[in-house]
Amino acid sequence: DQSVIITDLPGIYSLSPYTLEEVVARNYLVEERPDAILNIVDGTNLERNLYLTTQLLELGIPVAVAVNMMDIVEKNGDKINIEELSCELGCKITEISALKGTGVLEAAEAAVRAAKEEKQAPGHNFSGPVEHAIAHIEEAAMHDLPEEQQRWYAVKIFERDEQVLKKLDFSEETLAHIEKDIAAVEQEMDDDAEAIITNERYVYIGNLMKSCCK
Repeated sequence: DQSVIITDLPGIYSLSPYTLEEVVARNYLVEERPDAILNIVDGTNLERNLYLTTQLLELGIPVAVAVNMMDIVEKNGDKINIEELSCELGCKITEISALKGTGVLEAAEAAVRAAKEEKQAPGHNFSGPVEHAIAHIEEAAMHDLPEEQQRWYAVKIFERDEQVLKKLDFSEETLAHIEKDIAAVEQEMDDDAEAIITNERYVYIGNLMKSCCK
């Protein structure tokens, strides 16, 4: 059997590099590209935790999700339909209780299985105008990147992420072309690009919560 190396990254809620923890976690995932990600989410605070999950699924790295504190969720009289959530997100989800030490091995095994399986597609689409702009960005500027990494970079470029733009170092011409696409969406949706992406993630997560949680 091959050995498995587990790297514990800082606990974060987003891949927007505003805090040191976010920078460390994001750089590791983007630069080192592990074989799989085990995303541990707090079942009692699922909506906030799924915000990061939607971003991780765009990285083109297999993701397994472990929902922690399910015993407390049930004690509160709430119900999370894990199978439905798994189906909607397009990744394997297990239940764990870190306090009781249950389900941890199953979660680790799910991550190992995810690493061996085929790449998974991103779990959700943004609205029409945003998807149109992202497709344009991929077409105009993503040729040098492996296919599975293109979507994450395109979304970040749409958000005008400074670190990503610095890293990719586009020509003035390419930047102007991309900027035109982004500005058109901002005008159409009457908001700035980063806020548009944030809002759309939360709309998607809100719909997930309605269909998977009671």
